[in-house]
Amino acid sequence: MLQQQIPVSSLGKPVQDAADHLVEVSESNRLPVVEVLAEIASSMSSDANVGQMLTRFLEIMMRLSKAKAGVARVLTSDGGHLRMVGSMGLSPALVEKERYVPLECGICGRATLSQSSQVDSVMAVCSKQVRHLYFAQRCKTVYAIPLRHKGKVLGVYNLFMDGDDTLPDDVNYLFNSISEHLGMALENARLTRENMRISLMNERTMLANQIHDSLAQTLAYAKMRLTVLSEAMVEGNQDQANRYLGDVEEAVDMAYSELRNLISQFRDRIDPRGLVPALQEMVESFRKKANADVDFLNIAQDVMLTPEEEIQVFHIIQESLYNICKHARARHVIVTLDLEGGQYIVNVADDGVGLMSSSVASVGKSFGLTIMRERTAKLNGKLSIESRPAGGTTVRLTFPAKLPNQEATK
Repeated sequence: MLQQQIPVSSLGKPVQDAADHLVEVSESNRLPVVEVLAEIASSMSSDANVGQMLTRFLEIMMRLSKAKAGVARVLTSDGGHLRMVGSMGLSPALVEKERYVPLECGICGRATLSQSSQVDSVMAVCSKQVRHLYFAQRCKTVYAIPLRHKGKVLGVYNLFMDGDDTLPDDVNYLFNSISEHLGMALENARLTRENMRISLMNERTMLANQIHDSLAQTLAYAKMRLTVLSEAMVEGNQDQANRYLGDVEEAVDMAYSELRNLISQFRDRIDPRGLVPALQEMVESFRKKANADVDFLNIAQDVMLTPEEEIQVFHIIQESLYNICKHARARHVIVTLDLEGGQYIVNVADDGVGLMSSSVASVGKSFGLTIMRERTAKLNGKLSIESRPAGGTTVRLTFPAKLPNQEATK
């Protein structure tokens, strides 16, 4: 199951709270504050790189605090270190030394454990090997501002000042608001990466199943035929050798056909907008490939399928159209999607040559049909293929529609 990202709409109240609190800020600081709040709202709804976004806000925070230097750090995947993703005002040598720091290190560790902003002297909290570098850059005071979300610190901002002055309360309040929003952005980025990993694993599993159910079985059959072919040739039985050779040739042709079908299926991705737009695009593409009139009719008033169900239905219809294109010599094809009596009904009908009696057995053994039936089973549905004596074939898929409460508890 894919993780749910934090909705952008939930970001409004903290921003508004910060704006209300800053009403009494002096005229000289009000414009920067408004710019910061606008920038936060904009960044939360964009796909900006997290490192770039943190660096951009680091620049804003340095400007408001009049910091001499600053660092943006994020929690590493092992949870034991903070990794620098952006810096300003630091020498290359200092950047190199501070690229990774232990999570419990100095003021950053205190900010992480307390989940609150910390301030202290550079000489008191920084490690010996970097004190002289900060001191050489006239940095006396360091702030650590944690980036947190739901009780978990996901990163830290460090601001280095050249004096001992503390930040005004209004700036501190704004920084806390920024840290909460950026923590939310970091969590969204983590969930996005996790979703991508899950999607990739699902795609690979689907591809492996498809290859196993079609191409691998065909090649295994060809390998067995080659074994008996070799034995027949050694024994000098020409009739058996010819028969086994024909079986191998047939299996190789089938394997080639299945490979092309797999390539076609995984090249045609389902439209992210949903099943109906995906079927509309598929029908348009098939119309050009098959040189036939193809229509798609959506009779269902509201199609409410899970993403997994949409994928299964999409590929069943795709395989049906592929078979029509390959065998039927049809001039007209119609795909219908209906919802009646709690059942979704999908029909793919053509006016082609139909199923000849001699081809019924081969259809029953088709790997494509086997995969269609397996997909139907995942939908808890039924699949039937009807051929009319006068010509034409109808593939009919029916499967139960889930009620809203069933989907909610899935």
